[in-house]
Amino acid sequence: MEKGLTEDKISRLASYRTDSIFNEREKIALEFAELMALDHKSIDDDFFRRMRAHFSDAEVVELGMAIGQYIGFGRLLMVLDLERPVCEI
Repeated sequence: MEKGLTEDKISRLASYRTDSIFNEREKIALEFAELMALDHKSIDDDFFRRMRAHFSDAEVVELGMAIGQYIGFGRLLMVLDLERPVCEI
């Protein structure tokens, strides 16, 4: 939240690809998260070339690790039937 993640941005995540509220660095990070969660096998060299225009190798690894942890935690909550069906803000 301290680095610019606002309630407005959170509410507009579904349209991150076209919404001008997100800068290019944020868009590629969100695309990385989406692909890791839904279609990780489609992440190829071209995607990483686009990522490296905005992130260092160390940042790519750090971002990937954070994404992996959140995906794993979400899946664990689902398997243990601990997730809430609706998150009210």
